[in-house]
Amino acid sequence: MKTTFIALAIAATAATSAAAQSRGDFTLGFGIGSVMPKSGNGVLAGGDASIGNDVRPTITAEYFIRDNLGIELLAATPFEHDINIAGVGFAGTTKHLPPTLSLNYHFPTNSAFKPYIGAGVNYTAFFQEESPLGTLELEDGFGFAVQIGMDYQLANGSALRANLRWMDIDSEATLNGASIGKAEIDPLVLNLAYVIKF
Repeated sequence: MKTTFIALAIAATAATSAAAQSRGDFTLGFGIGSVMPKSGNGVLAGGDASIGNDVRPTITAEYFIRDNLGIELLAATPFEHDINIAGVGFAGTTKHLPPTLSLNYHFPTNSAFKPYIGAGVNYTAFFQEESPLGTLELEDGFGFAVQIGMDYQLANGSALRANLRWMDIDSEATLNGASIGKAEIDPLVLNLAYVIKF
């Protein structure tokens, strides 16, 4: 009987540690995100465009609809990017918010390291465009997003997180009401965060 009890206890402990998250769990993550547009951001006004990086605070909220399977919303304070055009130089700045909704799968492991993958959609809203060349506007739009990440579980149930996303972000640009081309941003987004489970 004693041997059977010990075996059941070990099995229960292993099952608990194997589940990265349980159905009904909710997490909040507070961190810093770096948005890094790809090299070569399309052609604007006849010249090759280059869009700069930016770093801002981020927050994520994730609800687990099944064990290890969560729906996550990424939000942030506005990112700001410089826009340069070959042959023109500095062409302006823009701010944007890219809220992203993802379905994430957290791999169950028997260690403190919990890798995960996710895919979803982002909506990027551009605003406060400024340009020395005139009235610059960038069009809002939807795009796909994918991510890979890793949590390191802490003793109190919280975790340290590092993840990398790719976002499909393209925007039609106009200057003084006339089309000047498509900005192809398609950034990598590196995020480091502290995650609290409820």
